Amino acid sequence: MEDPRTEVIQAWYMDESDEDQRLPHHREPKEYVSFDRLNEIGVLSWRLDADNYETDEELKKIRAERGYTYVDFCDLCPERMPNYEQKIKNFFEEHLHTDEEIRYCVDGSGYFDVRDENEKWIRVWVKKGGMIVLPAGMYHRFTLDTNNYIKAMRLFVGEPVWTPYNRPHDELPARKEYLDTFIKKAGTHAVNAAA
Repeated sequence: MEDPRTEVIQAWYMDESDEDQRLPHHREPKEYVSFDRLNEIGVLSWRLDADNYETDEELKKIRAERGYTYVDFCDLCPERMPNYEQKIKNFFEEHLHTDEEIRYCVDGSGYFDVRDENEKWIRVWVKKGGMIVLPAGMYHRFTLDTNNYIKAMRLFVGEPVWTPYNRPHDELPARKEYLDTFIKKAGTHAVNAAA
């Protein structure tokens, strides 16, 4: 049976083109990335009921288990976001945070780009109903797709700290912990798989 997440989250390796960042940027041939592979580098994902997010028991359970106490919403589109062009440019600058980045797409869609253990970009397309967690210390960036709209629920443990640390910030404890927890394991796994 197909994983229900595939309807709202898809991931693939990106090409090297510097064309419009809102395009899919598939490699030729296309090279999709599995949820297991995303898990290996620390990216968690769920498919939730975006039409009923206020009462969704699954979301309540995830929030309780992971300690997400803070919630707000980010409406990202040219009509609603002051300084839209600058904001989109800032979000697409490669950066990390010292806390998890939790985003639940309740409407629209967008791309979260993350790096694998070999520094290759993986594009994660999140659509309505998709929720992802990027671990603290993981370099990433965000852009809208060609629909130019996403409404995302932002979740956080405790008081939110949205500070982005643009690359390079390899000296931060969160970065070192991320490398130790995920990248060294992913590298070992890749070596063992090739053997």
